[in-house]
Amino acid sequence: MPKVAVYNAKGESVAERELDDQFFAVAVNPVLVQQVVVAEQANAWASIAHTKNRSEVRGGGKKPWKQKGTGRARHGSIRSPLWRGGGVTFGPRSDVNHSVKLNKKMKRKALLMTLSDKVQGKRFIVLEELATTGKVKDWQDATKKVFATLAEKRRQPKALVVVPSVDSELKRATGNVPGVEAIRADSLNLTALIGHDYTVTTVAGVEAMEQWFAKRN
Repeated sequence: MPKVAVYNAKGESVAERELDDQFFAVAVNPVLVQQVVVAEQANAWASIAHTKNRSEVRGGGKKPWKQKGTGRARHGSIRSPLWRGGGVTFGPRSDVNHSVKLNKKMKRKALLMTLSDKVQGKRFIVLEELATTGKVKDWQDATKKVFATLAEKRRQPKALVVVPSVDSELKRATGNVPGVEAIRADSLNLTALIGHDYTVTTVAGVEAMEQWFAKRN
């Protein structure tokens, strides 16, 4: 079983936590992870831009002028894309479906692979507890010494905080810190994991994740 250090508020390793092999020691397949990421991004794509084609433009029921004898080019409707204010040819449409079907087992496998990679790369940080009064300073004090222990040179690396429940104080404390996001353990997703350098959780957060994965097994 893989083991991770448990840190206190002073950045000291005070204990070790064993992680379940079937969730945190999965062999990584980069191709599968990339496939799931692309699918998640495609499924989150909201088609907003919409242009009208010639059948949707208002007016143009009458032929602008007769076919012959005027010396001008023949036209059948002012709704033609050739006319100013007419329909648009091959423009963006909001009814385009960008969704990609993906097997649930593939999504779950890619998520566990990414978590396992975080553990192997020592980017999975477990804290004793994460007490906060809703101030940004509380979050910085709780993590800066841990990051210093890990020889992280950046002042505030991107971190995904995974806890059993996100209360208003934690949300307020992390909401104003660039690159930091707090989510519930049962809302963990691949896009959020990959978008952050570190995954920060607590002992209770690890238990919540393992219970959630066991239910979905």
